[in-house]
Amino acid sequence: MLRAGCANGFHILDMQSWNRYAHSSTPKPFLIYPRGKYDRPRSRLKLLVMSATPSPIAPQVLEYCRHNESLILDFLKRLVETESPSDNKSAVDAVGAILAQEFEDLGGEIKIHPQKDYGDHLQADFHGAHGQKPIMLLGHFDTVWSMGTLKTMPYRVDSGRVYGPGVYDMKAGITMMVFALRALKELGATGHRPITIFLDTDEEVGSESSRAITESIARECEAVLVLEPSQGPQGFLKTSRKGVGDCTVRVVGRASHSGVDFDKGRSAIVELAHQILAIEKFVDLPRGITVNPGVIQGGTRSNVVAAEASVEVDLRVVRMGDAAELTGKFRELKAVNPECSITVTGGINRPPMERTEGTVKLFQLAREIGKTLGLDLGESATGGGSDGNFTSALGIPTLDGLGAVGKGAHSANESIVLRDMHHRCGILAGLLLEL
Repeated sequence: MLRAGCANGFHILDMQSWNRYAHSSTPKPFLIYPRGKYDRPRSRLKLLVMSATPSPIAPQVLEYCRHNESLILDFLKRLVETESPSDNKSAVDAVGAILAQEFEDLGGEIKIHPQKDYGDHLQADFHGAHGQKPIMLLGHFDTVWSMGTLKTMPYRVDSGRVYGPGVYDMKAGITMMVFALRALKELGATGHRPITIFLDTDEEVGSESSRAITESIARECEAVLVLEPSQGPQGFLKTSRKGVGDCTVRVVGRASHSGVDFDKGRSAIVELAHQILAIEKFVDLPRGITVNPGVIQGGTRSNVVAAEASVEVDLRVVRMGDAAELTGKFRELKAVNPECSITVTGGINRPPMERTEGTVKLFQLAREIGKTLGLDLGESATGGGSDGNFTSALGIPTLDGLGAVGKGAHSANESIVLRDMHHRCGILAGLLLEL
């Protein structure tokens, strides 16, 4: 049974009555929720077991977002128009200041993690049901776009889409965090677990300074919800991601004049070519293992036998067990020409997010919540990595791709679908109440 707030108090509704109510034109200014549902302590195992009927909070938050669309767009515009490339600390910190103030206004306790080379990482903690572990909302506010990109790629709203640098990856996702929390607060939904938001500033360049903080926070949390963009136009949630890494193979040979002393030279470029052909054989598509020699450097002039050459190789694996095997193959590379030497550096630096039982149950919960909005959410695997890889590798149930539906991450047509943003906000709010 459900109870629905109205001007005269609470009416008790069964699900059939709720469905009629939810789809009627009756004003719905108050929260609708299952009686007593949010007073129960829940363990990590129990949190992932769906109740027979998900809370109808998601439709309420959807209505809230539709009603406040102009406010959502104003906030999103402010974030997008405050450019925040990873390599510009002051610019990134400007976005951090906006977010810190917003989360503080919503009742969050703000903690700044100062950084020297990157923007300061931002943590916001919100109180919840006593004695329960927090839910972590994870994301980043650095972007791949250089300062001044707005001149050629301005923020704009056109035909139901919102365009601009960083709007899809992932300032819309951060906006969803803000408005999901704002909706829950204004609707009076205070029975959720504690919530910890962590937004870092170096995800686009490898999360070097934030990884340890992300992992430390995640270890204290019940589950992690990642507001990175969804997958494809269908808005699939991401239940697995490949592990990501890179190796650099450097070859040292011996320089000589290619006309006068050709036979005295030992070409590092020729040796590197042999090594690249060997590396290409490491690909194992059925196991999801790929290597991509993406950047080659070597030599000085065409009339000089090259003394040095190198290749940067991108690595991707589906399972952590494959990471050691793959990096081991790189370490075992041997020079074809014994008068050349080889050194290998690097490896897997972002572990795979594997499709664990906990992640699947989180997805199932999100899917049930989506049904209250008339959605049929799907799941997908992706070759790209996120900070969710780190939390999943710790054994914390992690669901990724909860952010905006759109296209063009890191490209000139980067955009999101506005109406889908409201639905995703409802799903996020539902997850926060159900977990």
